[in-house]
Amino acid sequence: MSLTESSATKRLMELGIELPEASEPAARYANYVILNGLMFVSGKGPSGVPKPKGKLGHDYSTEEGYQFARSAGIELLAVLQAALGSLDRVKRVVKIQGFVNASPDFEEHHKVLNGASDLMLDVFGEHKGLHARSVLGASSLRDNLPVILDSIFEVEE
Repeated sequence: MSLTESSATKRLMELGIELPEASEPAARYANYVILNGLMFVSGKGPSGVPKPKGKLGHDYSTEEGYQFARSAGIELLAVLQAALGSLDRVKRVVKIQGFVNASPDFEEHHKVLNGASDLMLDVFGEHKGLHARSVLGASSLRDNLPVILDSIFEVEE
């Protein structure tokens, strides 16, 4: 079975990824909203206890940022799984927007966000996983997290 024919659930198992329980919103907002076949997932940071705190380019390297973005991507997948019952109901990763808590001289935001993009391609394949994206540097983020992702998926309702 090719990657594009393989189910997302099967790919997770092949990759050795066990999804955590979906994290709850950090404040007063919905974890996600589904509207007209699009699922908007609220901002998610990297998992871990304690959660990482700090800036890319000062406290963390680009490679560490890549892993944080991948971890935040796993948090997105956990929300999808909890909301949809199966990742196989995802028709397409539409867009990922990343916010990178970075020092003023940091220039590798795009390389950090590759952690999330590579994960989506690994799980959903080229056809469903290739997405639009943008990444922004931030002088600060909630809880001093190094990375936060927000995303849009096309889903089976």
